[in-house]
Amino acid sequence: MQDFNTIIGVIQMRQNECSFSVIQKRYHIGSGTTQRILSRFEASGLTLEELRKMDPHTVEELIYPLEQVRRKDIPLPDFQYYYDRIHAKGSKVNIAYCWIEYKTEHPDGYEQSQFYEYYNRFVETHYGKRDTTMAVERVPGEKMYIDWVGDQPFLLLEPDTGEVHKVHFFATTLGVSSLIYAEAFLNEKLSSFVEGTIHAVQFYGGIAKYFVPDNLKAAVTKHSKDELVLQSVYSDLEDFYDTIVLPPPPRKPRGKATVENHVRYLETHLIEPLKERTYTSLEDINRDIKEKVAVLNSRKFQNRPYSRLDAFERYDKPCMKPLPHEIFTVCDYKAISKVPDNYHIEYDGHYYSVVYTQCGKPAILKATHTEIRICDSYNRLLCKHKRSYRDFPRYITEDSHMRPEHLYYKEVNSKDGAYYRRWASVFGPNMSEFIDRLLKSSKHEEQSYNACAGILHSVKDLPHGIVEEVARQCIEMNSCRYKTFKQVLGKLQSGEPCSEEHLPQHENIRGKGFYK
Repeated sequence: MQDFNTIIGVIQMRQNECSFSVIQKRYHIGSGTTQRILSRFEASGLTLEELRKMDPHTVEELIYPLEQVRRKDIPLPDFQYYYDRIHAKGSKVNIAYCWIEYKTEHPDGYEQSQFYEYYNRFVETHYGKRDTTMAVERVPGEKMYIDWVGDQPFLLLEPDTGEVHKVHFFATTLGVSSLIYAEAFLNEKLSSFVEGTIHAVQFYGGIAKYFVPDNLKAAVTKHSKDELVLQSVYSDLEDFYDTIVLPPPPRKPRGKATVENHVRYLETHLIEPLKERTYTSLEDINRDIKEKVAVLNSRKFQNRPYSRLDAFERYDKPCMKPLPHEIFTVCDYKAISKVPDNYHIEYDGHYYSVVYTQCGKPAILKATHTEIRICDSYNRLLCKHKRSYRDFPRYITEDSHMRPEHLYYKEVNSKDGAYYRRWASVFGPNMSEFIDRLLKSSKHEEQSYNACAGILHSVKDLPHGIVEEVARQCIEMNSCRYKTFKQVLGKLQSGEPCSEEHLPQHENIRGKGFYK
């Protein structure tokens, strides 16, 4: 089977009266092939110009019809049917399954390789070639790609035990200049990933518009076609640097081809030389990495007169945002599935309050050396507390977080006699004396705090003259207690006369001369 150019060339040379031997030498074909092309062309009844205007694949099928190529006694499978089944929404059918189904129905049909060949031809003819790539125009300073290098050599020797530890390599690169940053860590945990990102940003001296990490659990909690959820710490990093964390599509290596290529490059040009010796500390490894990466960044590209560093200074660096004045502080993170009913979250032996409406909801606690921050499940800040290192109090509570009734009882329990005496003095001398007698009426002063709070709260919006008159009458009747005060106040406000016989008797107070 010959291609379109050969078919057209043979016909044109023959029409120009070229000999068969010349045609055969020109296209390296035999006499039988030449005769077959010319005879089938004549049988088609078409002219050479008409043939030129046709689709090349159609011309090839005209000269070499599939009916002639395939076994004539076996019908060609309905590949459109199989294509639709394979590409149906939610379908798990593949070409192998289709061939098995086809052979079940047609035991004498095409074998697997033939079936695959004809199916691929059908797809290319009707739907185009599938294995295509997209050209991507890199934008200066736009993306910083982040990943771990796959090669994890045993480089770190522990002198005391002689044990050799595996080392993990963190790497970043920029989209246009491909300037490389690399650093060695003992593990690939979240703290290492964040620390590497911070050091990379400081190395570049600027911030790219997008951070493009791999879909690691260190950075991404969930990434599907419908939803992207970042780890809380990486979300904070995003806010701090005012950038956008944009992982590539999951399980799509071509989505981050730049860093993947440089990962392979580093495995050859950085890690292989490091394997030639053993180190006793990470500092030594990173010192060598810094020197070798500097050489790689200064090395000129193949067939180009500039290096990665030159391209970075010229293209990427001017388009990157400047660094903030502060350095990102890594917090200790604690996830809370449900805020307890007492709306306090435990950390390091202390309990920090959050607004009571968050009870039963998930939350995130972030602790630094000086501060406790509590966020909701969407990483939005709810409240902040100064971190406590004292043994007591263990409960750190913000008044605004409490239920109204809880706040009332807290206020009551946190006051003493001097507080209520000062509050009563605002109204006048009669009220001061009334509260003083009320406090002394119990065996222990603390037992009268609730009554004092109830009376003072109930009259705080009344004219002072009325309050003073009620207190004076209670003192004259020698009945300085909560119930007497409320009854006298009620009668005074309603205009009814208030006398001693109208008041309830109390054997512990009245007639005993306690206040003579």
